[in-house]
Amino acid sequence: MREFKSQFGFLTFAQNTTDVDYLNLAYEQAKNIKQTQKSNEYAVVVDSSTAKLVTEEHRQVFDHVIELTIDYANNEDWKLSNEWQAFWLTPFKETIKLESDLLFTGDISHWLPALRLKEICLSYHCRDHHNNIVEDSAYRNLFKINDLPDVYNGMMYFRFSQTATDFFKTARDIYQNWDQVKQQLKNYDKRPTTDVVYAITAKIIGEENCIIPTLDFFNFVHMKPQIQGWNEDQPWRDHVLVEHDNNMIRINNLNQYQPVHYYDKTFI
Repeated sequence: MREFKSQFGFLTFAQNTTDVDYLNLAYEQAKNIKQTQKSNEYAVVVDSSTAKLVTEEHRQVFDHVIELTIDYANNEDWKLSNEWQAFWLTPFKETIKLESDLLFTGDISHWLPALRLKEICLSYHCRDHHNNIVEDSAYRNLFKINDLPDVYNGMMYFRFSQTATDFFKTARDIYQNWDQVKQQLKNYDKRPTTDVVYAITAKIIGEENCIIPTLDFFNFVHMKPQIQGWNEDQPWRDHVLVEHDNNMIRINNLNQYQPVHYYDKTFI
């Protein structure tokens, strides 16, 4: 029988690249979660090289540091091929898995009763900083032409269950057989991204098993420029005034009550 450390917690991957210190992003995210969440255990998954950079200061904030036994993204610049391992690596019975460049501005424990309606729940659509739900963006043409659900890996819920097992096994198979899978798509990506892999997985196991479209609060503010209606000729922070008021992030004088996926790794 599988043993878990705790009932519930947050988990992210932090595999440093030549361009991004993901360990630092995870460290700042962990501090943010400690400050904003009532239930705030935090686990970070690292590869062997990133593990060597973990300090005692990090460990005072991270509740669990988990080193990958097998690193399927070892030769990747953008390290996505381990994402499916979250199910087998998490120390929690229930997990909210996050991308490391996301911050909370308030407690989300009241979300859990709704999330528990499914054994796995993917965040659906995203929001602009005016709190409008964005159902269609310039970045999602592949989703539209392939009739894929508009899901985001930036934030997802799952618990130890048969549905979650099936989901992550299917995602693993898609990652590891991408050369065959992509031939069935129109305008496919050369390399699999997690959003696309999870969207395909949802179609295979049944969208009704892992998406709750009416759960319109389970999403985040996505600061990719074109989602906000801006061009990409400059960082998004140059388009707006950003303020911090304790844990609140204010963009152009608008409080952000949803989690903020800041995207631009220099923002932190």
